[in-house]
Formats: sequence, C-alpha cells, structure tokens
Amino acid sequence: MDDQGRGPGPGPEGRGEAPPEERPSGPLPYEGVWRFTAPAVDSSVPQARHAVRDLLARQGVPVSDDVVEGLLLIVSELVTNAVRHAAVLSPMLGVEVAVGAEWVRVSVEDNHPYRPTALEADHGQTGGRGLLLVREITREAGGVCDVEHTATGGKVIWSALPLTVARAV
Repeated sequence: MDDQGRGPGPGPEGRGEAPPEERPSGPLPYEGVWRFTAPAVDSSVPQARHAVRDLLARQGVPVSDDVVEGLLLIVSELVTNAVRHAAVLSPMLGVEVAVGAEWVRVSVEDNHPYRPTALEADHGQTGGRGLLLVREITREAGGVCDVEHTATGGKVIWSALPLTVARAV
C-alpha cells in the first residue's frame, strides 16, 4: 500500500471540535491526513485494516480501544464492498485516514458511480449488511457517515468518529 501524508484535513462539520478558545494553537502532534492506495482485490482488506491500525499507533492518536476496533471494522467493511462491487470499474481504491484534535475519519474511495445504501438483509443471508453495520457502529460512537460523489464520477464513503481519549488507569 502506498502511504502519502497530505497534511491536516476537515472533520465532520459541526461535530467533535472544541471551541477555538479551548483548543491549543496549531495542530496536535497526531493530527493529519494519510492516504493509502491498493488494488481492488481481497488481500487489500486485511492490508488496509493493518495499515490503519499501525498508522493510529505510529502517530500516537489518543483513541480508545473501542474506537479503534470500530474503525477497523468500518475499514474492513468499506474495502470489502469496494472489492466486491466496484473492482470491475475501479481496479484501484483509496483509503484515507484524517485525524483532528477530537475526531478520526476513515474513508474509502473508488471510481464506480453506483451510490450504495444500507439495506436490511434477510436473516438467512450471510452478507449484505456491511453498510448497515458501518452506519450502526458510527451512530453508536456518536459519529457521522455519508456517501459522496467524487469529481471523477466515483464515490467516497466515509465515517467520522469522535476520539475517546484513552486514560491511564
């Protein structure tokens, strides 16, 4: 996977940001935006998950284990969906991690124009619940998620979760 740091990026609007008077001046050491690219193949799912986990640890992001586990499951689901449903039109996909002072956002971008929706799946099915799972993990964490079209005609699916500062016991 290709790791290209790109500087600080936007968080979810109106969510998770401290008022300016409470925020330290300048970015915190762990803030930034990183983008990984990978082929739309099955082996990219665990690679993306491990890359996100390692990035959060390497940058020292003060995130709780619960939030990390939620983010990794979200990345797995979104990359799996891109591999299964977009690979024909999008042989490469992008995974982006953006970390702000009080939030972390993961997104997966592909060049397929179809905008998926979270569907309730039949209990007899073994798949089909990925976006529903992403939406529920995001909601339970107090975050936001969405699907947006890109300028190139593809889509980016993202989820932003508030950081829960891990406290030493």
